[in-house]
Order: sequence, then C-alpha cells, then structure tokens
Amino acid sequence: MRTETPPLIRLEDYRPSAFLIDRVDLDIRLDPHAARITAELALRPNPEGDADAPLHLDGDDLTLVAIDLDGAGVAPGDLTVEPSGLTLRNPPRRPFVLRLVTQVDPTANTKLMGLYRTDGVYCTQCEADGFRRITYFLDRPDVMSVYTTRIEANREEAPVLLGNGNPVEAGPVGEDRHYAVWHDPHPKPAYLFAIVGGRLGKVETTFRTMEGRDVTCAVYVEPGREDRAGYALDAVIRSMEWDERAFGRAYDLDVFNVVAVSAFNMGAMENKGLNIFNDKYVLAVPDTATDADYAAIEAIIAHEYFHNWSGNRVTCRDWFQLCLKEGLTVFRDQEFSSDMRSRPVHRIGEVRSLRARQFPEDAGPLKHPVRPNAYAEINNFYTATVYDKGAEIVRMLRTLIGGAAFRAGMDRYFADNDGTAATVEDFLAAFATVTGRDLSAFARWYERPGTPKLSASGRYDPAARTYTLRLAQILTVEGPPLVIPVALGLVGAKGPMTDVTCAAVTDGVFILDRDEAELVFENVAEEPVPSLLRDFSAPVRLDLSLTDEQRLRLLARDSDPFNRWQAAQDVAMRLILDPDPARAEAFAEALGTFLDGEALADPAFAALVLALPTEGEAADSLPSDVDPDAIHQARRDLRARLGRALRPRLERIDASLSSGKEAYSPDAASAGRRALRNAALDLIAAGDPQAGAALATQRLDAATNMTDRLAALATIAQIPGEAREAALTAFGERYAQEPLVLDKWFAIQATIAEPETLDRIARLKAHPAFSMTNPNRVRALVGSFSMANPTQFARADGAGFALVADVVKALDSTNPQVAARLLTAFGSWRRLEKNRRVAAAEMLNRIKAVPGLSRDVADILGRTLKDG
Repeated sequence: MRTETPPLIRLEDYRPSAFLIDRVDLDIRLDPHAARITAELALRPNPEGDADAPLHLDGDDLTLVAIDLDGAGVAPGDLTVEPSGLTLRNPPRRPFVLRLVTQVDPTANTKLMGLYRTDGVYCTQCEADGFRRITYFLDRPDVMSVYTTRIEANREEAPVLLGNGNPVEAGPVGEDRHYAVWHDPHPKPAYLFAIVGGRLGKVETTFRTMEGRDVTCAVYVEPGREDRAGYALDAVIRSMEWDERAFGRAYDLDVFNVVAVSAFNMGAMENKGLNIFNDKYVLAVPDTATDADYAAIEAIIAHEYFHNWSGNRVTCRDWFQLCLKEGLTVFRDQEFSSDMRSRPVHRIGEVRSLRARQFPEDAGPLKHPVRPNAYAEINNFYTATVYDKGAEIVRMLRTLIGGAAFRAGMDRYFADNDGTAATVEDFLAAFATVTGRDLSAFARWYERPGTPKLSASGRYDPAARTYTLRLAQILTVEGPPLVIPVALGLVGAKGPMTDVTCAAVTDGVFILDRDEAELVFENVAEEPVPSLLRDFSAPVRLDLSLTDEQRLRLLARDSDPFNRWQAAQDVAMRLILDPDPARAEAFAEALGTFLDGEALADPAFAALVLALPTEGEAADSLPSDVDPDAIHQARRDLRARLGRALRPRLERIDASLSSGKEAYSPDAASAGRRALRNAALDLIAAGDPQAGAALATQRLDAATNMTDRLAALATIAQIPGEAREAALTAFGERYAQEPLVLDKWFAIQATIAEPETLDRIARLKAHPAFSMTNPNRVRALVGSFSMANPTQFARADGAGFALVADVVKALDSTNPQVAARLLTAFGSWRRLEKNRRVAAAEMLNRIKAVPGLSRDVADILGRTLKDG
C-alpha cells in the first residue's frame, strides 16, 4: 500500500462547533504505563451550530474504559468508537454532562504529544491537537472551557504536581500517593491544557503586578540544576515588567510556573499559567551556555509569557488563524529583545533569520500564505512564514499607522476580544476602528504566498537638482498590489542628505500601494545613493542596481545601521556569485577602514558586518542549477582573501578585546565584544589555517566561558588535522555528562564541509549519548547536517540525501513531527543542478514508497513532490 497525501481541511469550510463545553473536571491518576483520566464534560448545544448534528469527540490512541451521560449508561447502539474518536448519534439537545474514563501509556508515547513521560517526569503537549490523546474531546480552539484538574501520583515518583491556573488544595492519598487540585478561572481551548508531575527542583520569586497582585513565579528543573535556572527566572520578571510598560498587559493568576523537560518537540509551550519548555531554553550557566543561548532563553521566555494575552486571553478561532497568536507574539518578543539589547543589532538578526528560513520557504514547494487557506496536517504549519513573516506584517502595520495608533489599536483588540477565539479580521478591525482607515488592501499580506520583489531605479538631474526614484512591486502571484511601506533616504558623499524634500514621503516612509510610483526629490545638491527599505521596512526582495562603490558609500556614510550592514552583504554576495580579485581587494580595503573607525565603538555591529552571507543565502539568490560545491569554494576563497588582507587589524582587535579573566556576563555589550573577537579569530583562520588553528587551540584552552570555547572549537573543526580530532575528543569527554553541550558538539561535527562527514555522522549515531528518541539530539546531528552543511547534504552522489531520508523513515512511526521537520530540508531540491535533482528525487520517492506514512510526513512529502 502506498501512502497518499492526506485530504485537505479548508478555511472556507469552517463551521462553528455543534456543541460547546462550558466546564471540564479532570481526575488524572498518573502511572508510568496505565495513567487513568476521568473527564466530566459539561456540554450544551451551540446556538450557532448545527442543531441536528451528532456529537463527535476527537480521540487518538486512547483506551475507553467507561462512559456515561448524566449518570446513566449510553446505549451501545447510540455510540460509535473509532481510532479517530467517538460519536454519540443522538445526544441531548439540552445541557448535559458526559463522563469519560480513558487510559493511556505515558512511557510508550514516543510522539511526545498528549500525556507522556520523559526522564521520569510526566508532562503534556497539547498544541495543536494533543489533548485528544488524553481524553475524548472537542479538540478545536474555538471551544473554550473552565478547567478544574485533580492530579494524583506516587509521592516518591512525582512529589511535584502542577496544573493550569491556581492551586486549590493538596494532600495525601493513602500511604504512598498524594494529589493536587488546580483551577483555571479563565476559559481556554484544550490546546492550552497542561499538567506536570515529577521530581523537580525550583527557583522562585514574587512579582507584584501594576494592579497590585502578588504573583509567585517559579522555574522548575531537574534536581541539582537549580543554579542554571536563575537567568530564566530573571527573564520572566523582566517580561512581566515590559509587557505592563509597553502594552499595558498585567498577569492574571496567582502563580506563573515554567517547567524545563529534556524531551520536547518544540521550543516551548504557553499553557495557561504553566509554560513547559525544552530545557535548552531554560538552563544556563557560563560554562555550558553561549551568548546565543542566553539571548534565546530571554526571547523564548518572553514569547511564551506574552502569549498570556496574545494567544491565551485572546486565542484563535481556528488553526488557520495561527499567525494571529504566533506572528503577533513574535513581534512582541522581538520588541522586548530589542529593548533589552541593541535594537539595530537585534533587527539585523531578525532579518537574517527571516531570509535564511522564510524566504526559501516562500520560494519552494512548501510556500503558503501567512494565513493558510488549507492544510492537511496543522503541525506542519508551525513555519517561518506563520511566525517570522507574520511578525513582519505586524511591524508593517505599526509603520503604516504610527506607534501611538498602533498601541491604541492593540488596546482595542485586547478589550474587544478578551476571552474569545478571534480571527485576523478581528485583529485588523481594532486598528481600523481607532484610525478610521480602510485596511482591506493591507489585509492582502495575510492572503498572498511568496516574497514580493521591490524594483527600484533612480535618475539624477543636476540642472534641476532633482532625483527621481521609480519604485515598482512585482508579485509572485497575480492580484491587486500590496501595501508596502518603504522607509528611505538619500546619501551623499558626506552622509545623509537632510535638506532634500519629497512631498510623497512622510517621516521618511513612502507607502507603495500601487503597482508602481515615481518619487521626485527636490534640492538634491549631488548625485545621491538611495538607501531603501531602511530597518527592513517590508519583507520583500530589493532589486536595485548599485555599483560596489555606491554600496560601500552606504556602509561608510548611511545613518541607518541595517542598510550599512546590508551594503556590505550585497558586495560580498556579488563576490561570492561572481568572484573578482580586484573588487575583492577594494572590499577588503573598505572593511579595513570601517574596522579602523568603528569596530571597537560597536563590536556587535562590527561582527555582523564581517560575517559574509551564508552558503544557503547565496543559493537562495540563484533561480536554478545551484551547485553547492561552487558556492562553498567561492565563499571560502573570499573569506581567505579577506582574512589575509585584514589580519593585522583583526589581530589588533583580538588583542584590544581580550577579556582576560574577567567574570562572564551575558549582557549585550559583553556579548558584542566576544562576538567581534570570535569573528576576528574565524577570519584569521580563513586566511591562514595553520595560524588560525594554533590561535584557536590557545583560545580553547584559555576560554573561561562556553561562548569563547565553542567558537574556538568551531574554528578548529573546519581545519583538518590531528589538532581537530584531539580538540573534538577532549571536548566530548569534558562534557560527557552535559546533554545540552553535547548537542553543540554533535552539531559542530555535522557541519564539517568534507566528504568524510557522512562517516563521522555514522559513528556519532552509534555514540552512547546519541538517541533517536530525543528530539534535541536528532536535530543537533541530523538537522544540523541537512540545514547547515549544503555541500554534504546535497552531494551529487545522493549519499547525503540518503542519510536524511533513512532517518526520516526510521522516525516516522515513533515521532512523526520531528521526521516531518527533517524532511523540509528537501524544500529547495528542484533548484539544484541536474545530478543533484535526480538524486534528491530518488530519495523522496523512496520515502513515498513506505507504506503507512504518518500524516505529518505524507503532507510534507506530497507538497515537496507536487508537480514533479
């Protein structure tokens, strides 16, 4: 039997639920292999639903032990139980209580959805549709209920019992068991339900909200690792303070708990009052966590906390509205991180991530609108398009209407929709109401797949002292034009031209809401260089023909940090795609001047300027016949040339920023100094591998923190020789008992751009610390290989494709979510050169031939092979 692509669920087919569930009382008795769940559901017909519909409750991998309706049994002829759920054919057309008893095996739940047990800890993951793996339910986000949950467990096995909402009571049950009751007064959909039970240590503090409520905030971790939870707890408090200040949102329960677990399919989950995290986004001390880890912990803690309003208090009506909570909350966490750190540096990081993940998605077979109009498996739509492009749309909206109106619109959105399941239309309506503007054209951003192109060209008239800028938008799908905010300015030989005027530009922004437009700038004293899409004001590709000299003027003279960085990226990209020694020499000279003048003033920004476009970005800029080996060699040659030309400056920078034995701090300024010093090391090694390996080895031995230690190891790892193998072996032995550090060790080796890496991965898969049941470990080794080692993943002989395909097949039956995410690495296979296309297609069809593929993998596979 060959698996077919799953059937589509369509937005246009949405209908309100025929029934609502006002109250849910749960009694969960935890057991490693036979957890028993008793659910009392207070149901009533939905006045807006189908009055004659049967009651169908979703279910998956459940054992039904008992069922009764209003205390009486259900006639066998009235009940149908199937793998996908149960159906009451003739339910009451009045309020009634349905009591269900189900049994599940948490230890055997390798899918990590529903109730599962990992390293002795019971936890749940219910988004998007995991609650149906706990009990039968109307498992959809527009069914919102008030939950009371009693949790019972062996006291020795699970002394800590946590649930949603506020603690109500707790006590013993016999000699060896105990219970805890939790009540959440806020109606919520089932996907926000959570419990945790296990042996856990904690750190806690108290936060007083702007409304005067004292909230106990706690972070729970594996016992003995409490010292690694302090930064996460601090991030919780800072998130609470910031959301009150920036959006006027106060927390609404007596407790806020964060729990770190080792096996988790996602980064974290915003369950009401009980956020469950992958432990890599909670645990941090300088010896095990890098600056990037600290920044990620800060951002993801904030993201999940901010969901309390943008996701929980106001949830989404259906999963097509996923961007309503995720894109909006990403925007909110980006603003938080920008306030905590360097706003320009953080903005560049956001755009780099968008271009690395979302732009290729938009250009490949997995593209979809920010609000999809159809899906086969919702787990596959937790994508960069929903999250990152969704955030960019919110950012554009703020640019369009202004900061004050945006804040007023957010206040209106929360007020109008609090306690409801909302839609994108509800979101935009709030801003239309406070501004009086028609936002129907702006709404097209939510409907259009693909990345638009902004074409720009300019003409200077020295006699008239005018500069005419022509802008045109080129869409990937036919339809009316989008609303594109273009932040812009003109740059002269000495810097920004502040005396020029243009009637069409307001506060430095032109709104392109038609196919094309001409802007005339007056009082232009010299031929300028246009600086367009400042601060990356819209998620588009810019087509603007400038010379290297003009771009380097922007690097040296523009007032916009993003476009200064972008100018260096553009020159480097041209040199990767079209190598030229003379132009490379000029680029190196310009970078040298930049470093002499500004490197030490803003080290974090300087480190970004030195970082060349990745091989993936270079491949993404080519329409077809991509040869990863050619890109790798060209980029390597350019780095080597820059490393040699800049070496004296890089060595001076390294010496100037040497931190000695000063105490580690994850603050932005300290992290910036480390970033520049490590970027200098990397370029020195590119120019002179032997000298670089020696310097990196010294750095590795002397490092006092994981940021410097890992950067040195990453540099050594790309230089073949005995020093590399000795360093890798020593690092692995040193951190043998540190799973999160070993993930980094696996990832570094997976990205070595050499043919022998496949053999290395085979050995690492046999390593005692590697486990196919741990998503972090699989992502570290196989995910890093497929997403960050293009020359070896896309080998012409197909061996890299085969490696990943074999892991996808092996994982599909045990953890289809992780398998499907690995499979997305094939998304750009059609743009590869012919031999690689043939090899990739062979592996994809080999997966397709596997009988009984999961919906997750079958969906990704079907879309990846579509039209092929």
